[in-house]
Parts: sequence; structure tokens; C-alpha cells
Amino acid sequence: MPASDTARPTTPATVWLARGRHASGAAEDVLRRSLQQRKDDQHIDDFLELPETGTGPAERVFEARWRTGDGVTVRARLSVTTGADDRQEWLLAAEAEQPWSDDWPSPTALFWPDEPETAWDEDETARLSLGRINPLPRDDREVRRLLRGAVRGGWHIHVVVHEAMTTDERGRMPLVRWLPPGLRHRVVEHRAAPQQLRGLNWALRDTGVEVPRGGAVVLPGTPAPEGYAPGDFSVRAVFLDGSEPADLVDAVRRFAALPRPLPDGAEDALTALREDWHLLTLHEELDRQRGLVAMYAEALEAMTKSRDLYREAAERAHEALAAYQETAGAAPPRERPSDTSAASPLQQITRTLERFRAILPATPSRDGESADAPRVGSER
Repeated sequence: MPASDTARPTTPATVWLARGRHASGAAEDVLRRSLQQRKDDQHIDDFLELPETGTGPAERVFEARWRTGDGVTVRARLSVTTGADDRQEWLLAAEAEQPWSDDWPSPTALFWPDEPETAWDEDETARLSLGRINPLPRDDREVRRLLRGAVRGGWHIHVVVHEAMTTDERGRMPLVRWLPPGLRHRVVEHRAAPQQLRGLNWALRDTGVEVPRGGAVVLPGTPAPEGYAPGDFSVRAVFLDGSEPADLVDAVRRFAALPRPLPDGAEDALTALREDWHLLTLHEELDRQRGLVAMYAEALEAMTKSRDLYREAAERAHEALAAYQETAGAAPPRERPSDTSAASPLQQITRTLERFRAILPATPSRDGESADAPRVGSER
């Protein structure tokens, strides 16, 4: 099972995340129409489209707020980014006041319309469908490349189902129809034909999991969630006869309940949802203004205290300076040293040497005569 190279923060239990691609057309027009319809039908309380910032890649942001059946408030933020090739990728982050329940409505379904002609439910990485069956490629190397790329990032739950025999129309019904609403847009279902089992397990050998013949497995993803054990999420038999695959649905639900690392890019989306939220109710706006007033009052109080402390310190400095000046004016003038003061040791030594020079005889010249004696002519 692949391990994560770097530790990531865990997805909070109150958070729901999804990501995908809008195939064609203006996604913002579709979202405006869909959100307005949801508001008119009272499926959501309100929504807001934020103005474009004009910096960086073209991005449109929509916010929506609604309450679930038991009154829990949910806030959601969906951003649509248009790339250089006009691809429109969307990212959705939602957070509830309580830990998320998979039985609540899917936030994706409240933003996007339930229309077959509106292709918004594609996996952003590998262009896989989130609501339909995705047959695996025939080439084993393509299967390996597809699955390795699809599970990277940790955005979706990937399930691989092996068909023990060629199925009829009843067996080609996607798994998501049996999943609770909160999981239907987070699961990608892959299907392997009967003859692909050996090549499929070869492609999965690096993940540490295998697909049983006629069974299924929930892939760990990269990075794998904490507590994932391959045997716990492997189903030995999936009957593709139109009946509910109860064991597989249970495995998917248990996998979704594991503590999962935040997907790539989700941390910024979650921060924006929490710190840059604009769709406020009247009570929330009032609380926000009260918070701003309290913050400004604290800042003003701190500035006032700093001013008082500065003024007190300045007064004390002036008092100290005045006291010093008074003390310096009352002190007697310092006496200058007299000329009769004791000489320094160096001066005493110099004077002693001068006295010795006065009493010593004159220095003899080179011819033995005194240097100061007068010269007398020689007698014959």
C-alpha cells in the first residue's frame, strides 16, 4: 500500500469536498440558473455570486447556504476556474455545524442541475464519470496508468468491480444508485471485463490490493487513509443482477468514514470557505459588526494605555533631569591642581639625572684630554 510522502492535515468531520470538470458551455450560467431554481424550490436558503477579482486566472465563486432536515446549517463555496484551453474545473467545499452525515443531500447536487445534457460530473484528473460506469481500457499498461493517476490526490473514492461473466442490462446499473446521497458524487466506479482480471491485478500490484474474481475492492488512494487494511475493503462476490450489492455499499460507507488526509488543493478552499465568507444572515452581519466594534475598542484601549505610559515615562524623565540640574548647581567648583603639587615619578627621575650630570667630571676627548680644558702649547 503506498504511503504518503508528507504528512497532511486530516479532513475535518464537518467538511464535505468534491472536485470535477464542466465539459462544455459557460459553467457560471448553469450555476446561476440551478441555484436560483434551488432557492425558489426552498432547497437552499440563499446563494451569492462574488464579483471577479481581476487577478490571476479567470475564476467565478458561488456561495450557498441551506439547512438539512434536522436543522443543521451548511455553508458551501464552489469556485469555477477557466484554464488556457477553456477547460472549466470546479472545486466545492462545504462545512456543517455538526459532523457530516452521508444521508444529507449532496452539496454538488444542490449547486449543479440534474440534467443529462449538462456534463458537469467528470473527474478532474482522468475525465472519468462520477455517476456512471467507467469501463477499464483493454491494454493492461493503460489500466495501470489510469488507476495510478486516478487515485492520486485523494479527491474521490475509487471502486473496481470485476464482472465474472458478461452482464445484461440489469448488471450495467451503476453502484451509485445504492449509495446514500452524500456519497453519490464522491465515488468513481471502474468495471473490468471477465477476461481482464489477471491484467487488472497486475496493474494493482503496487497498491497491495487484489480484486477477487467476480468481486470488488475499494482502492486505498494516494495518500491512503489512516486505518486502511486491504482485506477490510475487499468484497468476494458482487451479484450484478440488479439487486443491491449490500456488502460493497457497506465497504464504501466504512471507507468514507475513515479519517482521510485533505486532498491536494483542498486546504486553500477550506480556508477561503471559513475566512472569506460573504453570504451572511442579518444576525451574522450584526454579530460581525459587534465583533468589529469590540476589536476597535480593544485597539483604542491599548493605544490609550500606551499613550498614558509614554506620558508617565516622559514626566519621570523630566523630573530626573531637573533634580540632576539642581544637584549640579549646588555643588562647589572643583579646585584646579596647584603648581606645587607633588611631581610625578617620571619627573623625579628626570630631575635626579640632571643633578648627577652637574657633579660628574667632563667627558674625556679622544686624545685623552678634557673636552673643556684649554689647550697649552708644548715646551721645548
